[in-house]
Amino acid sequence: MELSLRQLMVAAVAAMTFAGSAMAADMSDEAIAERIKPVGSVYLEGDAPATAAVATGPRSGDTVYNTFCSACHGAGVMGAPKIGNAGDWAPRIAQGKDVMTDHAINGFNAMPAKGSCMDCSDDEIIAAIDHMIEGL
Repeated sequence: MELSLRQLMVAAVAAMTFAGSAMAADMSDEAIAERIKPVGSVYLEGDAPATAAVATGPRSGDTVYNTFCSACHGAGVMGAPKIGNAGDWAPRIAQGKDVMTDHAINGFNAMPAKGSCMDCSDDEIIAAIDHMIEGL
């Protein structure tokens, strides 16, 4: 019997706690509308979103490098050739630009295809390679 009374008391305290917090919440129409408003919007095919992104053209090699490549090529993660390090790049450059481009676009060893920049064009990837090896 004591166990049932204890359970009843816990349930009563919990009920009063939740009821009290619900009463303390702002119940104005504005506050309720704010709490139940949609998180996002859905656009049907053919509809344009209210703020459509404007294409600015291809990204520069510097932009692609700083956004996608620098995490590995800045520190040499898992053997990635470091930007501006001639010793790291020499064996790759010796294989030729076509091989470097193929490895960068399709992935090679630990490097994923396009360095995980799946929306980068091939030309943007090539520009990033050029940025990493310029001045060597």
